[in-house]
Amino acid sequence: MTRLLTVLSTLGLVLAGLVLAAPAQAQDPYAAYPTLGVPPAGANDWTCRPTAERPDPAVIVHGTFGDQKSLLDNLSLALRNDGYCVYSLDYGNRGTGRIQRSAHQLKRFVARVLASTGAAKVEMVGHSQGGMMPRYYIKDLGGADKVEDLVGLVPSNHGTTLAGAGNVQGCTACAQQVAGTAFLKALNHPDETPGPVDYSQVTTTHDEVVTPYTSAFLEPGPHSTNIVLQDRCPGDPADHLSIPMDPQAIAWVLDAFDRNGPARSAAPIGCAGRG
Repeated sequence: MTRLLTVLSTLGLVLAGLVLAAPAQAQDPYAAYPTLGVPPAGANDWTCRPTAERPDPAVIVHGTFGDQKSLLDNLSLALRNDGYCVYSLDYGNRGTGRIQRSAHQLKRFVARVLASTGAAKVEMVGHSQGGMMPRYYIKDLGGADKVEDLVGLVPSNHGTTLAGAGNVQGCTACAQQVAGTAFLKALNHPDETPGPVDYSQVTTTHDEVVTPYTSAFLEPGPHSTNIVLQDRCPGDPADHLSIPMDPQAIAWVLDAFDRNGPARSAAPIGCAGRG
């Protein structure tokens, strides 16, 4: 349990280099996060207009205990440099609230992005809970016709078996992400990949939060691909926290967004990203 709290409490703080007590012990665990409400580099320019080459704006969704910026600067810049209008949101009291309510916040944010850009759909990439929660939006809140791609970076699609994960004080979403919960069973039944959305799941064998790492997988098919970083690069050190900053993982996001269909398992992506 101590290890879990340490991992979760540092989520969103790695880039800032801060040290914070575990959320269960802190009187106000959110006061020490300086990036709440601050977009990642290159994101949330509401004057941005999509191009014919990149007609769908990109939406980034953070994970539990994260925020719209923490861990996400590299990913945001890569998307912006590839020509996308990029947007990122804060949701669910740093992703700790009830997942269904967070999905409603995502729905409103996507509606704002579409209204601002004039686009019909968005490309979406999420980290951890941020890769799983949008599936509720897609399945149950009408998002299937608003999302072109969903790329999950270590998404908690089937939850975690990590001991103590459901007992983190003040974190309803943590309890909902325990493997076998009623929420996850309903989310994954009867179809894990509903609608015309393309689903790409990118994970790492070093994931210490979503365990086992294969919990990130969805049923493979024409519209769904599972990618393990170490299958391409055995020495890739990316873990649960660092995967949004990993060059190879970012390259898989770009591959999924830049084509029709999910990420290609045979794409020419090297350990340092695109070749």
